[in-house]
Amino acid sequence: MPAFLPEIVAAHRRMAAADGRDPGELLARALEAPAPRPFAAALAAGRTTGSHGLAVIAEVKRRSPSKGPLAPDLDPAGAARDYASGGAACLSVLTDEQFFGGSAADLVAAREASGLPVLRKDFTIGPRDVCDARLMGADAVLLIVAALADDELCALHELAGRAGLDALVEVHDEGELERALALGPRLVGVNQRDLTTFDADPVRAERLAARIPPEVVAVAESAIRGADDARRLADAGYDAVLVGESLVTSGDRTAAVRALRGHPVGERGRQGTACATTS
Repeated sequence: MPAFLPEIVAAHRRMAAADGRDPGELLARALEAPAPRPFAAALAAGRTTGSHGLAVIAEVKRRSPSKGPLAPDLDPAGAARDYASGGAACLSVLTDEQFFGGSAADLVAAREASGLPVLRKDFTIGPRDVCDARLMGADAVLLIVAALADDELCALHELAGRAGLDALVEVHDEGELERALALGPRLVGVNQRDLTTFDADPVRAERLAARIPPEVVAVAESAIRGADDARRLADAGYDAVLVGESLVTSGDRTAAVRALRGHPVGERGRQGTACATTS
């Protein structure tokens, strides 16, 4: 079975090692860019309105390393408009070119067309990645716990905050969740796909739900095919689902998003702890 995550992360670390740009200068430029849209707040909006229904992060995704082409001719702007019409709260846009066929241009097009907050879905392994996300117009970045050491995770989470970006901290098991909660995060995502083998475990998110504190916005990712999966995850206490493959391959993306959203969200969780690293 191919080991996808190590190969992808190694490729990104090689690119980072060859990148001579000064992170301090990039951050200064990033802070001058237009203000990000409120990504986490858009997912948690139902909590403050009293009608807490499941939110949808709809993904712009052309291909995957395990399944190959999904929508190779995807128009990111058109897909984003369809998603917004269906009631998506936010977008996720793949910007990795080598493995997923994405680009920064896809993110720009989708964000402009939809008016929604956008997650830069990529393999964030260094400070330049965070700054680049803000510079290209993203509103949030992805931090994959399995790809980062604890010191990297804390530093990148803190930098995202300094850059004005929300950070979706992604986990795959109980140990990674404990590492994520040590950050005191606002957003935690449970990916039901094993990023080593890319096999999906459709009950992983349910198993971890009760361990996510109630004040954290919880997102279930991957292996979400339709309304039944969305309803089950909402019952488990997830505030949002991040869905890509089943949306980009749908014949009616607007209706597909509409079927996922709005399911009543159950209670979950306990109190977490804050990360000791603040610098």
